[in-house]
Amino acid sequence: MPAHTLSRRSFGAALLGVAGLAVAGGCSTGSAGSPGAAAAGEGLFDDGVVHDIGLAFERADYDAMIDAYLNDQDKSWIEATATIDGSTFERVGLRLKGNSSLRGLTRSGSTASTGEQGGGGPGGSVSAENPQDLPWLVRLDKFVEGQEFGGYTEFVVRSNNSESALNEAVALELLGLAGLATQGSVSTRLSVNGGGAVLRLIVENPGDKWDADRFGSAGILYKAESGGDYSYRGDDAGSYDGVFDQETDTDNPNLAPLAAFLKFINESDDAAFSAELGKHLDVPAFATYLAFQELVKNSDDIDGPGNNSYLRYTTGKDQFTVVAWDHNLAFGGMGGGNRGGGGPGQAPGGQAPKGQVASGQAAKTRGGGPGGRSNILVTRFTANETFKASYEKALTDLRASLYASGKAAEVLRVRAAVLTAGAGDLVSADTVAGESDAIKAFFTA
Repeated sequence: MPAHTLSRRSFGAALLGVAGLAVAGGCSTGSAGSPGAAAAGEGLFDDGVVHDIGLAFERADYDAMIDAYLNDQDKSWIEATATIDGSTFERVGLRLKGNSSLRGLTRSGSTASTGEQGGGGPGGSVSAENPQDLPWLVRLDKFVEGQEFGGYTEFVVRSNNSESALNEAVALELLGLAGLATQGSVSTRLSVNGGGAVLRLIVENPGDKWDADRFGSAGILYKAESGGDYSYRGDDAGSYDGVFDQETDTDNPNLAPLAAFLKFINESDDAAFSAELGKHLDVPAFATYLAFQELVKNSDDIDGPGNNSYLRYTTGKDQFTVVAWDHNLAFGGMGGGNRGGGGPGQAPGGQAPKGQVASGQAAKTRGGGPGGRSNILVTRFTANETFKASYEKALTDLRASLYASGKAAEVLRVRAAVLTAGAGDLVSADTVAGESDAIKAFFTA
């Protein structure tokens, strides 16, 4: 693991009169804040430091965006000014990002019309009165072509049940060590419209740059939407509206490979599924994916309530890979409120004590067990003795390579040290230690 330089960055004057920033289009580089802060462009996803991000927008635009979501679940874009590690960007695109994390969105006592009861989904309950706590998608080039920071044009501000978000940060780093496509993540001090800073985790958004960096070959990335499933709905692309979204090469929509894959996993007989799945899917990677989700106790995965996954089609192989997404409930993090504090019987940060499952979280065992399975690909994969055996071997191998080896403990130690050194004013050392201990308990469970 590369050595990390631990430093704390002051956000101080980063907004410099948020309502009056006047750099027309493009980007201006200003002071990076306190001594020891890295120069702008050193790396948005350098996880050895706590980064500074400030967002500023017109309240009327924000209110209209919230109304659109509360009324119709529409996630509309607004323009904002973003200051990232001292560099200022005008006309940045900003919209809500998430599904379960927004189910409890309220404003002045109103609850989002999601069909859910109030109180929030697995991501917690959030209020429009606290925009610094909301899940966001930030696109630097949404309204200004070519606008970027160190090669990146977009990132996601994540929700988490814990105060430190260590559970997701550690899970994402371990995902990469498991040999699977992951998203970079960094801790940030986020401020909105000049308000007080809060600690938030930002992650890469799977898109064209991410896809090229991770796969390096021609293909198409599809995102499974929370309201959909993996059923075959015919060959008409319109049948998959709200079910799957094409996330890369969007100027050339093509759902034909996706429809063919869904037809196979739904309509092939058991013999064909067993014999031919490897032609359609990277089977070893999928076995590792399932084993990893079990290892980090993330039930909000491909067959969880949020349908959280991407499908990556590799053109040259005519084959799909399941890509992991959304690990804010890793290490038993189901339950509690949006910004920390677990429910009864939970360890700090909403984590479950060793040997227990967090409140509201049903235990899930691959191949059928409490909690069951809902995704057709997972159901058929784990019902097949050969594929199930590959999953069980992957689980054993990952437990040895990530947990028994001490790699997971070292990843956790380093990420916690960054917070202790760089965000002590936002999260106490005791909280970081307590949430670290809760995560660490899973390494030997």
